[in-house]
Amino acid sequence: MFSFFIDRLSGLPRFIVVTLTELMWALTGLLLTIGGNFVQAAMLGIGLGQIPTYLLGVSYQIGAVLLIGCLAGRNAAVISQIAYLVLGLAGFQIFSQGGGIGYLGQPTFGYLLGFVPGAWLCGYLAFRAVPKLEWLVCCCMAGLVAIHATGITYLSVMHGLRLVPKDSLGLFAEIGIYSLQQLPGQIGVVCAVTVVAFLFRRAMFY
Repeated sequence: MFSFFIDRLSGLPRFIVVTLTELMWALTGLLLTIGGNFVQAAMLGIGLGQIPTYLLGVSYQIGAVLLIGCLAGRNAAVISQIAYLVLGLAGFQIFSQGGGIGYLGQPTFGYLLGFVPGAWLCGYLAFRAVPKLEWLVCCCMAGLVAIHATGITYLSVMHGLRLVPKDSLGLFAEIGIYSLQQLPGQIGVVCAVTVVAFLFRRAMFY
């Protein structure tokens, strides 16, 4: 009976079959995504005596999303982000401003929704070529673009359907706040993520 089940699985397309290893990676990605939301990204400076640190104005959350894509591939990355969204919308306080179904009306929810295509794209590309540092940078940047594209699209739909609060700042102002102002810090996080992913995959020979 078990061998019959395995034979049936082997006939399915690869993107449908999820292995136990991928599920473990997905759990890791979920925990990293939740934890990354509460840790502010920072960079080390150069100074005499104590080493100064400078906050980048963003959290490590997007870095966690892209890191799991680089390390585990598209399946584990997507599962982890879908689980994150489901838990947050179910009421667990794991989003930056809480959680619950009402979060669908938040202007930033589109960026959270973008974690799914962003993780998929990054994970897909990361295993399409030899994991060189420059290639992983491209993979993470592609994922970051997908996240912002989804977020901006969501904002545009919200404003187009007049689903935003009356005190909304306006579409272009919100794009400036949630995308343009965040990009420098997020690019810094991407640089750190690619180095970590590159070293890890080199050390693990995959």
